[in-house]
Amino acid sequence: MPHESELPLDAAQLTADLAPTLNLLRTVAAEGHLTRAAARLGVPQPTVSRALARIADRLGTDVVTKEGRGVRLTRTGAQLAAAAEHAYAELADRCREVVEELDPDRGRISLGFQHTMGSALVPELIRGFRAGHPGVRFRLVQGARDDMLAGALDGRLDLCLVSPLPTGAEWESVAVARDELVAVVPPAHPLAERAEVRLAELAAEEFALMGPGYGLRHIVTELAEAADVPLRPSWEAEEVDTLRGLVAAGLGVTLLPRAVGGEVAGTVEISLSPAAHRTVGMAWPAGRTPPPVVRAFRDHATSRP
Repeated sequence: MPHESELPLDAAQLTADLAPTLNLLRTVAAEGHLTRAAARLGVPQPTVSRALARIADRLGTDVVTKEGRGVRLTRTGAQLAAAAEHAYAELADRCREVVEELDPDRGRISLGFQHTMGSALVPELIRGFRAGHPGVRFRLVQGARDDMLAGALDGRLDLCLVSPLPTGAEWESVAVARDELVAVVPPAHPLAERAEVRLAELAAEEFALMGPGYGLRHIVTELAEAADVPLRPSWEAEEVDTLRGLVAAGLGVTLLPRAVGGEVAGTVEISLSPAAHRTVGMAWPAGRTPPPVVRAFRDHATSRP
């Protein structure tokens, strides 16, 4: 049976074999003495000697050599110790980040949300939360509902604000807000003076809609199907401002949440009859235990009046 050192070396396997003892090697390099290295590591000196012998046996060459009453690293040992020092520094940086993530007063939250929620709801939630947690940082990502949900599932996002709320055993969600939906038409439209309009009265109109995968597209499609109204999506966009611009240009009509701060120039908002709303909620993957800072923000968002 061949000696272990006579077996062909594979870099990936060698890395896996040596990783648990590399901290020992960097400590020996720093101390230059086995007894002091053992004391620093909190282990008996023979344990250090045996670990160095195992590394040498695995490599087929020594990693330390005696020098007076101490030891010094061989060229091979110095190469490994330098790699260990670099890896340790990188790991220490990542551990500091993890500690911050676990601190509810200093962590970072990755929050995804649909475009229509960025002008009022998201700033309101963050402002209220940071009043009590000023050191918390946010990474904000906005996009289509389906993209935000996918980001939460694969771990890129901690939480997401979406509408409609996801269903299924893989999700947990809580309602956060309820927005009225209105018909948006140009001022010259025959229905512009009306206080209310039935969706059926817009059946012949060209619609400007969010693209497939966007929450509003889901909701408007469901409303139209419930009212037995065939939609004619002549225009598709990724921003509600673009939809309003298309309406203002006389290119169609749309259904949107009421504009924050009042009607946008070139558009008129008309209540729907019967009234229609969308529920905005916070969603996250079921069974996942988030860091304390994420739980704190989630509790803040879902407990608002």
